[in-house]
Formats: sequence, C-alpha cells, structure tokens
Amino acid sequence: MGLLLLVAIVPYLLNGVEVANPALTPVEVSMIQNYSSTLFALDLGGILLILATFAHVISLEEKKLVAPELVTLFRTGRNRMALLAVLTLISVAPEFWEWTLFGVPIRLYLWYPPLISYWVGRAVRPDSRTYKLA
Repeated sequence: MGLLLLVAIVPYLLNGVEVANPALTPVEVSMIQNYSSTLFALDLGGILLILATFAHVISLEEKKLVAPELVTLFRTGRNRMALLAVLTLISVAPEFWEWTLFGVPIRLYLWYPPLISYWVGRAVRPDSRTYKLA
C-alpha cells in the first residue's frame, strides 16, 4: 500500500517542481519548488527503499522464492536500489537546492542516476530484466 501511495503522488510533487504559477513572486515560486522537490526526493527515495526491500526478501535463499541462479540478480538489484535510495535521500539536504550547475539546482541532477541506471541496465543486459533462466 505504501509503494502504491508513493507512486501515485509522484506526478503531483513533480508538477510542483516544474510548473510555476505566474501570479506568484519569484521568491514564492522558489520556496514552493524547494518544498515540492524535497517531498519528491523523499518520495523517490521511499520508492527505491521499498523496492530494495522487496528484492532483499526475494533474494533470501532459505525462502526459495526464486531459482538459485536468480538470487544473485536480485541481490545486485537490491544493492543498486539501496545505493540509489541513499543518493536520492541525500539530495533532500537544503544545500542541494541552493547550489546550482548551469542554473539548475544540484538536487535535480541527483535524481538522474535512478533513471540512468534503469535504462543503461536495460541496454547492457536486457535479459536481466526478464527474470527468466537462460
């Protein structure tokens, strides 16, 4: 249920980061975007932590939920998602909204690694996304 809730509120939080109300002053827009981006980072970090927990439970060999050949695949995924969750949750720090690169807050750049990780993983090892034995 928690994962479903976190996934459901992603568009609303991201909209608060990307779309500004023209009736607001630039200071007000920045405050709303900072708040929305903080909540989005917590949301994305929570999603990644829940997925890492699921991968951990699946990877427990004594439970025999998946074939022994797939356990390593789930452990690798668990470790990757946990690392990405930590990176995303670190981006909540206020400094990452204040520091910019090319006029974009660093916090936004810290959200790219989960997306890049997913798409690079699909391109490099598409068979690892099917969870089927070769």
